[in-house]
Amino acid sequence: MNTGEYKKNNSVTLLKGGSAYFEILLKLINETKELIYIQTYIFANDYTGNLIADSLINATKRNVRIYIMIDGIASNNLPKQFISKLTSAGIKFRYFEPIFKSKFLYFGRRMHQKVIVTDTKNALVGGLNIADKYNDRPEKKAWLDFAVLVKGDVVTEIEENCKQIWQTFTFVNKETRRKSIQKSEFLSDKNCDVRVRINDWVWHQNEISNSYIEILHTAKKQVVILCSYFIPGKAFRRQIINAVKRGIKIKIIIAGKSDVILAKNAEKWLYDWLLRNHIHLYEYQNNILHGKIAICDTTWLTIGSYNINNISTYASVEVNLDIRNDDFTEAALSKIENIIEQECIKITKENHLKSKNIFIQFRRWLSYQTIRILFFISTFYFKRKS
Repeated sequence: MNTGEYKKNNSVTLLKGGSAYFEILLKLINETKELIYIQTYIFANDYTGNLIADSLINATKRNVRIYIMIDGIASNNLPKQFISKLTSAGIKFRYFEPIFKSKFLYFGRRMHQKVIVTDTKNALVGGLNIADKYNDRPEKKAWLDFAVLVKGDVVTEIEENCKQIWQTFTFVNKETRRKSIQKSEFLSDKNCDVRVRINDWVWHQNEISNSYIEILHTAKKQVVILCSYFIPGKAFRRQIINAVKRGIKIKIIIAGKSDVILAKNAEKWLYDWLLRNHIHLYEYQNNILHGKIAICDTTWLTIGSYNINNISTYASVEVNLDIRNDDFTEAALSKIENIIEQECIKITKENHLKSKNIFIQFRRWLSYQTIRILFFISTFYFKRKS
């Protein structure tokens, strides 16, 4: 299997979502001297969104060039006054637009990635949007999510991806991108190998999907997957079964509570299949689970915006980073195992049986079938009238 091109000389820090993440983001913005790219699914007009926006506006006073792109579907209700506040300060702002749009209809993919780059030195890549849900607030704790702070050679490639999507609204051929990338002078003390992975169905890029398959193919002992909206297609389920038949222990952590009830019911329809195939299944209890990370043994992992469902596979622009380093992977695994032990309940055949009856199962089956239909038409979005 083609493993792609890893960049060496990188320092990588795993960040749990919440106030700590946004403190680091603010620090990066405040220290930036020249250039910031922000490309995210949601940039909200709330406390967190305005906190970041004000910091960016202050950065423009230092002549920092700033480019913000947000998804035209998820953030279409962002007030014009909020956008005007940014653009009046000199910030370049765009919506990522689908293939076609009219007053009431979108057709095309969404930009689901969450990537921030500053001065070609630092990159934040993960699952966190810029909104209160992902930050710790006095009235409510943040959703469970993860990102990585990367410094090193790979940051140039991450920035080049941002530049290309800003200029063309599409990713260009990856070989073309690589030709323009220059090696940075950063020398890492952590020595993580990192590769950029992209899913974009328009340009036939399925790199993140392939990374997940590679994890299941190459694992020797264990695969741990933490995922929101876990509704794998038949092909991915076959890969899971094949891994189990090889003796691989598979742990999957999914949401106990969900912000999308239909998706949660669809997930629960798959519980019987997961348990029947000896998957170790855990539900996160403390809040909404929104993270996306998969770990192969204690050798490497993938992290980013990609969910294991057909929307991420076929209808979204997604960015993950694959990271190879034993110490880093062991530390990440330890964090996930701690979440399993302290913040999850294990789903067993016994307690799952108690949670269902014929009516509940019918509702779950109907939700699953509805989700499957919605996946086929997920590139359509009917806008609400303002």
